[in-house]
Amino acid sequence: MGEPAGFSEYVAGQRNALVRVAYLLTGDGNAAEDLVQTALVRVWPRWSKVVQGHNADAYVRKTLMSVFLNSRRRRWRGELAAEALEYADPSDPYAGLDEADRMMRYLRLLPRRQRAVIVLRYYADLGEADVADLLGCAVGTVKSQSAKALGTLRELLARADERGGA
Repeated sequence: MGEPAGFSEYVAGQRNALVRVAYLLTGDGNAAEDLVQTALVRVWPRWSKVVQGHNADAYVRKTLMSVFLNSRRRRWRGELAAEALEYADPSDPYAGLDEADRMMRYLRLLPRRQRAVIVLRYYADLGEADVADLLGCAVGTVKSQSAKALGTLRELLARADERGGA
């Protein structure tokens, strides 16, 4: 069985974007690569039907979310991250990297579904209806999961600010 027409071109054009979304979901570069690969392996046999549907991006994203949310592989949690260093001078050109790292650590603390909602809503910039469709749930569920996740993130940020930015 040969490769479906246009599949390699699609992967070449979208792989980086898919890996970025997967990284935000998993918090780990290797796990993100594995997640994208698994999703693409699932899409590959159906590719000719997927492209006939005229929305390959939506189908691939839905498959990516399905693989992420249904993953039963447990991550080893034996290692604990050390406390972060105090915040550097605000004029530091690398301060944005510190903030991005902190938000990534906080995203990893969210339950999978909440993390998926936040990534799709605020990183992928999808509407509530699109997120609901991708996750196979009601719009109200997207709203409630988003509210819970944002509340948790606000709480984590407030606690970090009380400790001096860690």
